[in-house]
Amino acid sequence: MNELDALVDAATGSFAQAATPADLENAKAQFLGKSGRVTELMKGMAALPVDEKKVRGAAINLAKQAIEAALTARRQALADAELQLQLQAEALDVSLPGRQRQQGGLHPVSLTLERIEAIFGSMGFDVAQGPEIETDWFNFTALNTPEDHPARSMHDTFYVEGGTEAAPNLLRTHTSPMQIRYAVQHVKQHRALMDAGGVMPEIRVIAPGRTYRVDSDATHSPMFHQCEGLWIGQNVNFKDLKVVFTDFCRTFFESNDLVLRFRPSFFPFTEPSAEIDIQFQTGPLAGRWLEVAGSGQVHPNVVRNMGLDPENYIGFAFGMGPDRLTMLRYGVNDLRLFFDGDLRFLSQFQ
Repeated sequence: MNELDALVDAATGSFAQAATPADLENAKAQFLGKSGRVTELMKGMAALPVDEKKVRGAAINLAKQAIEAALTARRQALADAELQLQLQAEALDVSLPGRQRQQGGLHPVSLTLERIEAIFGSMGFDVAQGPEIETDWFNFTALNTPEDHPARSMHDTFYVEGGTEAAPNLLRTHTSPMQIRYAVQHVKQHRALMDAGGVMPEIRVIAPGRTYRVDSDATHSPMFHQCEGLWIGQNVNFKDLKVVFTDFCRTFFESNDLVLRFRPSFFPFTEPSAEIDIQFQTGPLAGRWLEVAGSGQVHPNVVRNMGLDPENYIGFAFGMGPDRLTMLRYGVNDLRLFFDGDLRFLSQFQ
């Protein structure tokens, strides 16, 4: 075996011992680098006669090509080995069942809204939907809200572009404006009957939907849901309010042992006004009074803004938070869970 054959064998053996690409590059430098053994042989030809240079150069080139071929082969072998390790680490059992797309369902608050609409629908109440961007008149003025009421300030209400300085637009702070809108339309529809001395059919309506206020914590959200109710007629009184709302609460929570309490309160759109509390007789909340709604007899000014004479028409209104009812029904202790979009939480209600 001559010198060049021994050099090729030495390079091939060194490459074979390289366990990583970095080791292989180090071995390459020993043979093909600027100071490598092949390079040194090429430099040594400078002192040879011309005829010998041709023969010697050709032999060295053949050896160099053999070394480069061995280097390329080892590089490919290392790459193949790395690929095999990766494939083994990421191996999939294609015989296993695939991941199926889960069936979606209604949000827990949507389930509550459907339940509310069904219960009041069975009592003869219509459902009214309306704009979430409201005018100041429908949201505040028509509901007898004073000009200096805190709710009309920037730190309580989201005002939006449009309208005028005297009559700005805003994101509605409750769904009570729909009571006014519905009642005004109802009165227009039956005006001819009333002008002829007839009696207007009673107004029975609930207005569920999204509302907005500048508030956010574990029990409040800048966007939340409300459901307002209105019953106007010639002989509607506070007793009717107590009967209707008591029946609603007992049906909603599926408990005839539920106790209701009406506490005197104040709202600009009702007089007299009352907060409505409930008390469970059994379960984890047994014995505690929980506020669920505000209510009262519709204020005469509000009745006038509906286009009716408060001497002839009277009624009651109430407002409740479906989000809070959902928390009580399902035992949820943080309102923000409803709006985080966490499927682990939402899937429990499907």
